[in-house]
Amino acid sequence: MAELPPNIWHAIEKADAPRSDNYAIAALADECRKVATCANGSRNNDLNIAAMRLGQLVASGLLDQNQVIDRLKAAAEVCGLVAEDGIQSVEATIRSGLSKGLQEPRKRPEPAPQVERQAPVHAPERASKFYSAAALKDKPVPIRPWLANNLIPLRQVTLLSGDGGTGKSLAALHLAVKVAAGLKNWLGNDIRGGRVIFLSAEDDEDELHRRLADIVRAEGIGFEALEGLTLRSLAGEDALLAIETKIALMESELFKELDARANEESPVLIVLDTLADVYPANENDRGKVRQFVGILRGLALKRNCAVLLLGHPSLTGLSTGSGSSGSTAWNNSVRSRLYLSRVIVANYEPDPDVRILSTKKANYGRTGATYHLRWQEGVFVSEDLNKGMDEIAQGATAERVFLKLLAKYEAQGRRVNPSGGTTYAPKVFAEHPDNEGVTKRAFATAMNKLLSDGFVTVQHEGSPSRRVSYLEVKK
Repeated sequence: MAELPPNIWHAIEKADAPRSDNYAIAALADECRKVATCANGSRNNDLNIAAMRLGQLVASGLLDQNQVIDRLKAAAEVCGLVAEDGIQSVEATIRSGLSKGLQEPRKRPEPAPQVERQAPVHAPERASKFYSAAALKDKPVPIRPWLANNLIPLRQVTLLSGDGGTGKSLAALHLAVKVAAGLKNWLGNDIRGGRVIFLSAEDDEDELHRRLADIVRAEGIGFEALEGLTLRSLAGEDALLAIETKIALMESELFKELDARANEESPVLIVLDTLADVYPANENDRGKVRQFVGILRGLALKRNCAVLLLGHPSLTGLSTGSGSSGSTAWNNSVRSRLYLSRVIVANYEPDPDVRILSTKKANYGRTGATYHLRWQEGVFVSEDLNKGMDEIAQGATAERVFLKLLAKYEAQGRRVNPSGGTTYAPKVFAEHPDNEGVTKRAFATAMNKLLSDGFVTVQHEGSPSRRVSYLEVKK
């Protein structure tokens, strides 16, 4: 951003406004700074407005008209308007604004009346008290409240992380629909019904509409069942829920809006999508992270709801499969952390429609639980798989090794076929020293899967009577 040269500020200080009239001097300096630092595309309009405002002070006798013109021309030169439009055009704009301002004199504002000094305000009394554990005798043990049993606790902050494009926003929106519509099950776990507030800083209103249309169709309900789901798209807007200061994070105006809305609706779930949009500070700053999660937890406690915060894992979190994000304070501060991931083995993804939702942290339940999801017609559906992760990994390994060996054979000018005989691909690859322990049967399953998915193609050559078929990696 441009800065006014010191000589201009010196000239402003020497203006003929009375030395005691700090208001006029400050107004002149402020308007000149605005013109000098205005953005390309609005410079002429900003100059006209500044001239009008200063013209009001000229009309009141607080500033000299010629000096105002000189200072504004200097500021217009700094922002590049003189070079672009010419000095005559700049002068015409200034005089036009001055003419308007001279018609509406503006006086120096009256000083604020003296306010009687108030007694010091003391901090509110804390709600917490010291008490003896013996006082709990004969009191019933409170049942732990959950939004989704063993996954998302009520009155706490849960972090759901996943790489971009994995589908965490869709999964969270689907959960929001189930809660708002009173559907009692999510991934085989009981869920609490109630109102939901869903804030999205990534998806615009049209995208939310499209996704909701897929979800209500999949659930066999109508939009009328979603009266309890309140949406707000912040795409393209400032979505920060806190403001960073030198001392601490402070609640933003948007947070206060959210809190007021939660006070009106009494939701059981608030979804915030995503962390990168709503958090104002460095994600590796442990102190700020804990403060931010504390702000969200305060909202969860105050409104008796669950807060689900969506985020992206760090590069380390991706490479290790932990799904962690930035500072370890994120993991330490939340009470539950879930991770949505693809099934990838040695950089190969056998089925791009499959996801795994795993519990990475659960202060109030068991960690390590996994849920198998499949993307189907716009939504994720839970799969009750008989095969576990080991079998999925074995299938992925077989497909990856099959592709590796097929590419190696192609490079050597050797061919294998999908049908049988001495060059039958599963047989040949099972006997290869680089088979990584994959069997002929596993290679056959992998070949059929790769053919079905289009990663491998069957080519033909020769006359119809002597036609030869062979496999190729799809180019």
